[in-house]
Amino acid sequence: MSETNRPLDVVILAAGQGTRMKSALPKVLHPVAGRPMVAWAVKAAQDLGARQVIVVTGHGADQVEAALQAPGVAFARQEQQLGTGHAFLKGLDALQRHGDADVLVLYGDTPLLRAQTLRDLLADHRERGSAFTVLTGELPDATGYGRILRDEDGAVERIVEQKDATPEQRAVREFNSGVYLMDGRARDLAGRITNENAGGEYYLTDLLGLYREQGAAVQAFKLADPDEVMGANDRVGLADAQRVLRARLTEHHMRAGVTIPMPETVFIEDTVQIDRDVTLEPGVIVRGQTRIASGVTVGAYSVLTDSVLAEGVTIKPHSVLEGAQVGTGSDVGPFARLRAGTVLAEGVHIGNFVETKNAQLAAGVKAGHLAYLGDVSIGQETNVGAGTIVANFDGVNKHRTQVGAGVFIGSNSTLIAPRMVGDAAFIAAGSAVHDDVPEGALAVARGKQRTLEGWSRRYWSGLRDKVQVKLPWLAGWLERESRE
Repeated sequence: MSETNRPLDVVILAAGQGTRMKSALPKVLHPVAGRPMVAWAVKAAQDLGARQVIVVTGHGADQVEAALQAPGVAFARQEQQLGTGHAFLKGLDALQRHGDADVLVLYGDTPLLRAQTLRDLLADHRERGSAFTVLTGELPDATGYGRILRDEDGAVERIVEQKDATPEQRAVREFNSGVYLMDGRARDLAGRITNENAGGEYYLTDLLGLYREQGAAVQAFKLADPDEVMGANDRVGLADAQRVLRARLTEHHMRAGVTIPMPETVFIEDTVQIDRDVTLEPGVIVRGQTRIASGVTVGAYSVLTDSVLAEGVTIKPHSVLEGAQVGTGSDVGPFARLRAGTVLAEGVHIGNFVETKNAQLAAGVKAGHLAYLGDVSIGQETNVGAGTIVANFDGVNKHRTQVGAGVFIGSNSTLIAPRMVGDAAFIAAGSAVHDDVPEGALAVARGKQRTLEGWSRRYWSGLRDKVQVKLPWLAGWLERESRE
């Protein structure tokens, strides 16, 4: 088998507790740009075409494994935290095949490492015929990292951990990222790692020396941007990683034809798909499995989650969409909320302070103001007046309402579910509809108005003293009324 065609297996180390995060959630599950940190490593491995991906879990293993259930991903548990070398050996034990593939080591808390960087690492490793390649970087101050020590010829000689380094070694600027690529001898050599060091741990870094003892070619591949291997060890690091990934994602979408006038204010998760000629105004947040077609405008400070927007949709400012589908040419907002199960056909108008839930609105439906439409289907070209409520909950169960096409629902009406309203029906404003309305019928369901002449003058006259003090304008009116 040629170097370039050799399979690649990936072991991801994700067993640590992450105490500096100060959280009940395992460190590697803290989200960055829409994915748990460890899921970024899994995605990178899959993008490389890895044959097998093994995630080594420990702290919070059940949670981590539940979050990463996907084809091609398997798990190995490190019950005792005895060091990175021990964790790697656990991962190798879980591989179904040994010796015929290169093995790449990644980490569950470094979400910024680009797949392209790993492709370049893999290509360099194979082109140079390396048996062991370490990914390195260079910093003015590499405190906290292991240092790369080279011999007089510049060849990589060994890695020394920070706690074991001398003052001279700590002054070295080239650091060890912890990412390694090695040939099929990894399983045998990893078993020879000892814990004879200041930390009493099994260091994965010792593999480099074991490869050298074999006379194997050991190389380093230096990162152009050392921030790619920046770990997120606490909430500050998490925010830094979020900032970097957000900038990458907004740049990617802008270069693909999306208009984002103030990218520093917009947050787009990695799982989102956006077509060209979309405009995202300042403060927009787009999450989950959201899909946005071309020609859409999303107004300022709107939040879209797991929603699908067809071509030419306008989302006006401060609208919230959660699991909604919006049809071609429809407009929503401002200050609207479309909840899960909402499906709008083409040309639907949802105005300010309208909320929908599990609602299907056919083409041309208009709900302009201050309405709640829950568990309802509404036919074409129906007009929903301001203040309309579909009363779908009886205190125990939810009930569904069916409204036909061409219906006019007057302002401040309440449809008490379950109801059927036929095509072209007319519901008078202020009605509380508790019976079905046949096709073409007029429904008036409100109390009869009574008008009592002179009532106001007699009432306020009885409270004259209070009126004089608190409502002088009313006292004047009463005075005029009494003279007349």
